Amino acid sequence: MSEIEILISIIMNIIIIFLLLFGTFFIFSSALGIIRFPEVYTRLHAATKAPTLGIISILLAAFLFLYGSHQLVSGKLLLAIVFILLSSPVAGHMLSRAAHKSGISPFLRHREDEYENYLKNKEG
Repeated sequence: MSEIEILISIIMNIIIIFLLLFGTFFIFSSALGIIRFPEVYTRLHAATKAPTLGIISILLAAFLFLYGSHQLVSGKLLLAIVFILLSSPVAGHMLSRAAHKSGISPFLRHREDEYENYLKNKEG
């Protein structure tokens, strides 16, 4: 191997390690958020936003590892990244709408429930 190939391999490994640590941090912070946040809506925020970024970065690290070490382009990993990117925020949004329609009120400190105002204006 030439010096350039060794340098590229080292840089690729550093990027993979960074993506794995990044994803682990976001998944761990999401778990803490689910435990510590006070209500359904903030817990849903913690359960959808951070794990999406964490899982995507871990899958991207796996993709880069397979490409760098085995010269394998994994379409399944790319499809999983796209699917999670599209489906996780939509699922969180639909769960929050279902919780609001079932009567669970949001924890409001210094603001209004804009969705409730929207529903009242739509009805009347």
